[in-house]
Amino acid sequence: MGTTCYAVVSLLIIIFFIQPSFSIYCDEDDCYDLLGVTQSSNASEIKRAYYKLSLKHHPDKNPDPESKKLFVKIANAYEILKDDVTRGQYDYAIEHPEEVFYNTARYYHAYYGHKTDPRAVLLGLLIVLSGIQYLNQWTRYHQAIDMVKRTPAYKNKLKALELERTGTMSSKKKGGSKIDKKVHEDLSKELELQIKGAEKPSMWGLLGVRFILLPYTLAKLVLWYGSWYWRYKINRTSYSWEDASYLTRRALGAPLDSWEYLDDSTKKDLINRRLWVKSNLDVYLSEMRKDSKRRR
Repeated sequence: MGTTCYAVVSLLIIIFFIQPSFSIYCDEDDCYDLLGVTQSSNASEIKRAYYKLSLKHHPDKNPDPESKKLFVKIANAYEILKDDVTRGQYDYAIEHPEEVFYNTARYYHAYYGHKTDPRAVLLGLLIVLSGIQYLNQWTRYHQAIDMVKRTPAYKNKLKALELERTGTMSSKKKGGSKIDKKVHEDLSKELELQIKGAEKPSMWGLLGVRFILLPYTLAKLVLWYGSWYWRYKINRTSYSWEDASYLTRRALGAPLDSWEYLDDSTKKDLINRRLWVKSNLDVYLSEMRKDSKRRR
């Protein structure tokens, strides 16, 4: 019984999907039959047949409602068969009805692909991708926040903040839980949680916004490189603290957040070493390896 049911359902699905492969061009009709021609007819024969039938069934000459419907079908059939490309696609669909998705894709690409403004397609794609990106970041961020809030370290920070704000610890007595929960929610908002790999979602980081701001970003980048070249290559001035920090970070391959966690004395020591010079970097890395071996 289960096998029979499965077979029937499969057959219905096949019929449902194959049928559009026959009918996406001229509905349930045959495009050639509508014009009274055959598949071997040439372009001039198809054109003559269309003009003859269009004169007969044109709404201005034939007020019959059925004739008007037929005129629309004839015009559609002629649009398909007058063009070598769409006619070839239609002939292929007739000969290969089993290739449902391929035939359907070719049809919609031929009829709607050139009519769609590429800028609108690009804009729609950017909006969809940006929405997915934002939703993904939002989900990851809140999942990470929920995990952090379960850790003892977070709870201790929350208790310390509560003690600082209220002067007392939250009561665990019965009847005070609702108040405690509200207090905890208010205080937890004051704790800025920045979790690496699950940052808080920002509109400025979305793909669509970055694409829109791309000309501005490129112009800013060119200006920055030009200023850098003028100051340090032509005028030979000393590196500023910010630029020296950037060169040091790049030489060490350290991400920005890791660099910011270092204390000022460590940063100053690393910058004074001029690690962006390869020989200085080699000496520093050699010292670090020796120090690591000593600690073992």
